[in-house]
Amino acid sequence: MATNLDLQEQEQLDELKAFWNRYGNLILSLLTLVLAGFAAFNGWNWWEREQAAKAAAMFDEMEQAAQASDAEKSALIFNDLKERFPRTTFAQQAGLLAARVQVDKSLPDAARKSLEWVAEKAADPSYKALAQLRLSGLLIDAKAFDEALALLAKVDQAEFLALAEDRRGDVLLAQGKKAEAVAAWQKAYAAMEEKQDYRRIVDAKLTAQAAAPQASGVAK
Repeated sequence: MATNLDLQEQEQLDELKAFWNRYGNLILSLLTLVLAGFAAFNGWNWWEREQAAKAAAMFDEMEQAAQASDAEKSALIFNDLKERFPRTTFAQQAGLLAARVQVDKSLPDAARKSLEWVAEKAADPSYKALAQLRLSGLLIDAKAFDEALALLAKVDQAEFLALAEDRRGDVLLAQGKKAEAVAAWQKAYAAMEEKQDYRRIVDAKLTAQAAAPQASGVAK
């Protein structure tokens, strides 16, 4: 004769079977999705690490080419980096480095293209701002003043705003707009920390225009 314990166990087993018949497929599907998501996450992390490692190795070659002032090799490595690993920090750094070598080798058009890529494609706002500032310098040299001003207006990183104002003053002076240039330099001077070395350069620009910070009311 079955005991009460046997009957309870049988009831629980029947309930479990009924529950599994009703929800088993759903549970298995959810479990499969969770495991697939976990596997995909791990796979993505592995892929990201692999991409970063390959990009780092290429950037090492880039630095060696830059140290050797090899503009052609630097450009080739940068092009390879931006095609294969455009989202990596190394590609953004390589663009800035390639442009520096190209400027040193009197290749302004090539440098401009390198900086344009960083200014447009860089995911890191700081690298984007640096590229915009350096590119504006090339535009000034090419007397493309309106383009330079439009580009400087796009600089939105707080730590680069003072430098953007300083560069804007350079453009305005080149356009013959002395009063506006002085106003831009005064704004740049006021925004820079007192101990910042570049502040002395802005001071010199103001002084050259008979608008030294003390005389203009800008605190020194």
